[in-house]
Amino acid sequence: MNTEPDRKPLFAARPASPARLADTVSDAIAAALFDGRIAPGEPLPPEGEIAREFGVSKPIAREALRQLTSAGLIFTQQGKVARAKALNGEPLEKIYGYAVRSSLTRLREANEMRRVIETGIARLASQRRDKAGMAAMQRALDEMQSGLGDAAAFTEADILFHVGLAMATGNSMIRVQMEGMRSVQREVSELFSRRANRSLADWAATIERHRTLYEAIADGDGARAEQAIAGHYEAADIASLEVTGKLKAEKGRGR
Repeated sequence: MNTEPDRKPLFAARPASPARLADTVSDAIAAALFDGRIAPGEPLPPEGEIAREFGVSKPIAREALRQLTSAGLIFTQQGKVARAKALNGEPLEKIYGYAVRSSLTRLREANEMRRVIETGIARLASQRRDKAGMAAMQRALDEMQSGLGDAAAFTEADILFHVGLAMATGNSMIRVQMEGMRSVQREVSELFSRRANRSLADWAATIERHRTLYEAIADGDGARAEQAIAGHYEAADIASLEVTGKLKAEKGRGR
């Protein structure tokens, strides 16, 4: 006799095709995570229960959970049930980090990607002006000012500003994308810190460019926000050329 209590299926499971059993299971679990049926931090059912709901073996259920762990959607500990993670850009950040550290070419491509993406983000942020995002941007400006001349503190404030910019759109997927690009920002900032002639005036000018962008978004002026992004990246491009030239010169001298 079945002594288990009746329970409404959690994953809206559909019969899985033999060719992609684990994929079908992981897709259904991911859907439950994304639509909020399982909140961040909540446990998933045990492997055996997942296997029964989908009509698959425990090894298939285990492989589905492994896929979700690799994607950064759940976390597991030995001997414990898997738990849901909050959606974030950590998996993308790792990929971009590997890429930008591999060569200057990949770094330039990643920075170009940021420029293209953030232009659209700035316009959408100026339309929506989500309160949490605007507050994060304002806090970042304050932290940039207090971290003036401190490369590490300034970098973290800069990253917070751009994540806040994404949050201001009210779009969680855009936020995740910007979080994923934190490794790009960090690598660019570390390169810029190698500029021997970077003065406090340069740091202050960077703050002012960010402030101009913030004010355009706060005013709901999408065209001005796009212009501010363009100006910010134009200045960054000049610095990039300087850094690239320095690194090539160092490589030529065998450093």
